[in-house]
Amino acid sequence: MIDRISPSNIQSMLETLRAHQSQAAGAALAPETSQTQQVEPPKFFEAVKAAVDRVNDMSQQSNALQDAYDRGEDVPLTDVVLAMQKSSLAFEATLQVRNKVMKAYEEIMNMPV
Repeated sequence: MIDRISPSNIQSMLETLRAHQSQAAGAALAPETSQTQQVEPPKFFEAVKAAVDRVNDMSQQSNALQDAYDRGEDVPLTDVVLAMQKSSLAFEATLQVRNKVMKAYEEIMNMPV
């Protein structure tokens, strides 16, 4: 995790993001769409909402498996535990991202103008 924000850390993160962006842009172009079409990148809010929705879906699936196991349906216990762990891990990761974003926001708001 990043404890300090330094110019080298920021530059490293920007380079990583640019590399992933170029990979995603290359993968998004299908062979039959060789024409130059402008594809609008997803909005930040939409990306965050989609990520939170995926975490919520994992939680709901985990709860559904737990309920099915509790009712005595033929659901392996390993599947239930695995779904619970995935759900927990996704929630914790989302929480950590939220904390980092809030910390960055506070640092930006405290910067002198």
